Amino acid sequence: MSPDIVQALVSLLEAKDMSTGAHTWRVVLYTRALAERAGVDHAVIARLTTAAALHDVGKIDVPHWILRKPGPLTDDERAEMQRHTVYGHERLQRMGETDDIVLDLVRHHHERWDGTGYPDRLKGEEISVGARFFAVIDAFDAMTSIRPYRQDVGEQAAERALAEIARGRGTHYCPEAADFFAGLYRSGALDWILHYFNDEAPVPDLAGLHELPAAMARRSVDEARPSDPA
Repeated sequence: MSPDIVQALVSLLEAKDMSTGAHTWRVVLYTRALAERAGVDHAVIARLTTAAALHDVGKIDVPHWILRKPGPLTDDERAEMQRHTVYGHERLQRMGETDDIVLDLVRHHHERWDGTGYPDRLKGEEISVGARFFAVIDAFDAMTSIRPYRQDVGEQAAERALAEIARGRGTHYCPEAADFFAGLYRSGALDWILHYFNDEAPVPDLAGLHELPAAMARRSVDEARPSDPA
């Protein structure tokens, strides 16, 4: 899928849910940084980047009043919100997307390691590698971004998020993914994303997401290496 189409879909989603744009940009950058640190092949990183950018595309098909509801969702509303993973998967298939990395991450990034997630209740290694690692990224960003009930961001929010992810290690989250992300954060390689792409910053254009995030993520990883343990 071309960057222009990805940008158009993200822009359409952002128009429906204003908080989505900055979230999308951050998780793209986290995904890039994580994959590059793990030594993933560049061609696969590009596919993961596309998947990260499109992970919430199914929310285009969720009623706007549910997306923007300020208070708690009812059970029916929550069930509808959870369908965004299926909606996104189906939308991309209708558009001709065939990349398993993209389709699996969009559909399965809310699956849980213990099989209690959605939509397919996959368990453990039934969940694709990309989806199980992205689940940690998505959760971390959700817990470190501004919400109506939470205004704190930065290091304190990040520490609380990492503690929550650690508590969910082996139940909500793949243990390897939780540990790898925590190690990458503590290396300092993600600080620039957390501090410079926060909810109060202008949302950048995602059209260059295949090039700019790769260069920036590579730079952040390289800068962090001197302080990494031997």
